[in-house]
Amino acid sequence: MSFKPNGLARAAVRFKPASFAGTFVALMMSALVVAACGVLLETGIRASVPAERYAAAPVVAAADQSARVVADTVDGPEETAYPLPDTARVDAGLAAKAAAVPGAAAAVPDFTFPVHAGDGRSGALTGHGWGSHAFTGTALSEGAAPHAGEVVLGTDAARAARAGVGDTVALETADGPADFRVSGLAEAGAGDTAGEGEGGAGTAWFADAEASVLAGHPGKADAVAVMAEEGADTDALAAAVDKALAGSGAQVLTGDDRGEVEDHGLAYGKETLFAVGGSFGGIATLVAVFTAAGTVALSVGQRTREFALLRAVGATPRQIRRAVAAEALLVAPLAGLLGCLPGIGLAHWWFGQMQDRGAVPEAVELHVSGFPLLAAVGLGLLTALGAGWAAGRRPARTKPGQALAEASVERLRPGVVRTVLGLAAVGGGSVLAGVAASAAGSDAANASLGVVMLFMLAVALLGPILARLCASLFGLLLRGGDASASLAAANSRTNARRLASAITPIVLAMAFASTLVFMHTSESHVASEQLRDGVTADHVVTNPAGLPADAADRAARTPGVDAAVSLLDTQVLVPVRGGGETSLQGTATQGVSGPGAQLAKVQDLDVREGSLDRVGPGRIAIDRTLATATHVGLGDKLSLHLPDGTEAAPEVVAVYGRGLGLPAITMDRASLDGHVTSPFADTLLVSGGEAGPLRALGEVTDASGYALAQNVDREFGAWANYMMAAVLGGFAAVAAVNTLVMTVLDRRRELHTLRLVGSTRRQVLRMLGWESLLVSAAGVALGTAIAMITLIPMMRGLTGEFPHVPPLLYAAFAATAAALGLASVTLPAHRTLRPRQP
Repeated sequence: MSFKPNGLARAAVRFKPASFAGTFVALMMSALVVAACGVLLETGIRASVPAERYAAAPVVAAADQSARVVADTVDGPEETAYPLPDTARVDAGLAAKAAAVPGAAAAVPDFTFPVHAGDGRSGALTGHGWGSHAFTGTALSEGAAPHAGEVVLGTDAARAARAGVGDTVALETADGPADFRVSGLAEAGAGDTAGEGEGGAGTAWFADAEASVLAGHPGKADAVAVMAEEGADTDALAAAVDKALAGSGAQVLTGDDRGEVEDHGLAYGKETLFAVGGSFGGIATLVAVFTAAGTVALSVGQRTREFALLRAVGATPRQIRRAVAAEALLVAPLAGLLGCLPGIGLAHWWFGQMQDRGAVPEAVELHVSGFPLLAAVGLGLLTALGAGWAAGRRPARTKPGQALAEASVERLRPGVVRTVLGLAAVGGGSVLAGVAASAAGSDAANASLGVVMLFMLAVALLGPILARLCASLFGLLLRGGDASASLAAANSRTNARRLASAITPIVLAMAFASTLVFMHTSESHVASEQLRDGVTADHVVTNPAGLPADAADRAARTPGVDAAVSLLDTQVLVPVRGGGETSLQGTATQGVSGPGAQLAKVQDLDVREGSLDRVGPGRIAIDRTLATATHVGLGDKLSLHLPDGTEAAPEVVAVYGRGLGLPAITMDRASLDGHVTSPFADTLLVSGGEAGPLRALGEVTDASGYALAQNVDREFGAWANYMMAAVLGGFAAVAAVNTLVMTVLDRRRELHTLRLVGSTRRQVLRMLGWESLLVSAAGVALGTAIAMITLIPMMRGLTGEFPHVPPLLYAAFAATAAALGLASVTLPAHRTLRPRQP
């Protein structure tokens, strides 16, 4: 007898629609997740922003805005770039060299810095060097260009200051407060209005000769803008400038690369897109493939009897395998294509949410091409082929008589290879859990990711064994119930493979959702406690535009004030070694205006070693978790990159315990001078006195109000974690529902047999309900165990505390799993058991 594999596949799809519908849904959901993450990853790779401020300057010379680490790999040295927290600057004298090259009409050093109005009425201004008008389009409307001690005000700034040409205005810059004569008024051009921050009161232009001093970076410019002569070729001009500036460390940029000099958020936006599309996308892809493969294997496994009959009537092993492959080719491509459409929609929504939250610059556009979509469809096809081949291998090679015998009963003993691999996964997960428990910081987090993946692999491989154990354990409770409960317990023990296929997706959803969500709740809980206990000041003064340089001195002179310390909040990059490689970790840092004894009166950092009194030039205090992660102790030097990338190695003179709720590095304010764009402090902590006199400096609140505001910001930033949990948990939940529906529909013969032997419709439904609760309970229990095995060492390494699991949130997870399981079983069962019309 001759069999045509394509004909067998079409017949299988036609006569077993429920099984193939489940496979179709799983592959479609897999393509959805892979396509969405792939689109975000490609957008991160291609992300750029058009030049706005430098739109009229075809060539821009600027410093590298990244710190770089070179690691030795098997393929040779490999360089990794990390975006700097602040702007790296170039020598302003490079403008003269660039202006001298052939084709250059002019080269202007550019400066951008914050300015405070000394009268308290004009608010925050944006300062520039007047020379930038050559490429920004700014033009004088009245008066003349500024010289030393003079300023040109934008019309908005002049109106707010109530000043005209010839008047004197009090302004405060990084060089301190001073009076400036208004030499002219100007209408800001497109280049100066682009990128102006919200809440700014306008623009002020100063003489180029003193602009770098007023900015706090003498002799340094943000960039050098090179204008071209008419008809000059941009590429040739860029090459000539690059040659002229060789050895200076400046990068010569053209096109959209100029936009990255203006918008430093682009580098962080790329990192965010890489993290979501690449790192999280890799995990999501593994989960999607893993789940889809399980569904395909279940679909093939449900037709063991059909394959046995085909073998009995003469089908060869090759024909069986080809039939399974043909089924994959019939279902997978269409499922993948249909999954890509909502995948693009998910990517659009996700990308828009990241832009709304400021994680990605508004100017970046989502890039959708055929590459991620093709990858999603191809991966789904390979998954279907691989899973189908693996599931159909045994029925294809088994002898016809033996195949019929095995199809009538479930194999009780799992394969040796599968068991060995499953035990190896358990062993590997246990070892990594031990590594995570003994590590700290990023090492603990990286090891814990491997823990959850290995234990999930173990659940998939050892599923039948775990299912039988769970059925035996939970079945003890069911045996004491009525006939429906007892029958559910017996069915679960007898059909462990079917039970395992239903439990695995629930374990997946519970493990990943719990890990991601409770990781955030744990960090947030500890950070909130540290922040609440760490801020001991009576009053906290903040100002969005920054506080005056003498804010601490003015507050200290207020009657009743015992201590006043201003804090400049920023970040530094710290080399952290993990997984055999060194990476640069952005670390929250506070620059304090006063000595350590004053800081101790307004902040309790929980000092464990050393003393804050020694914090000063070249000496810092760090959090104990950072000390562990960097293997640095009291008296050691901590290598780091200051906000503008300058390398430093200050001595550690104190180690404290509240570096999660408060900044992990404390240094003196003077050490940050010249390395940050804004010289103005962000926060003023005051002990003693009344709040009223302090309101002239900014908004005043107490420590509890300040802590609440900080917690709101932290909750806002945790959105990404919840999104990842929703995507992974939602996908796994759909997979669980899909699997349970497939399982119930495949049991129609069994359910009708129970009705024929006397069971009522209600008894059968109750039996299925008990089975679904057993499946949900087993999945929740195993998923919780994996999450806790992952979270405990991770949180001990990151926070030094055990995980914080809100009871109501955990109960909601468990209840959702139970409700989905119950609905997935009872709804198709109701339809299956519905009386047939005569």
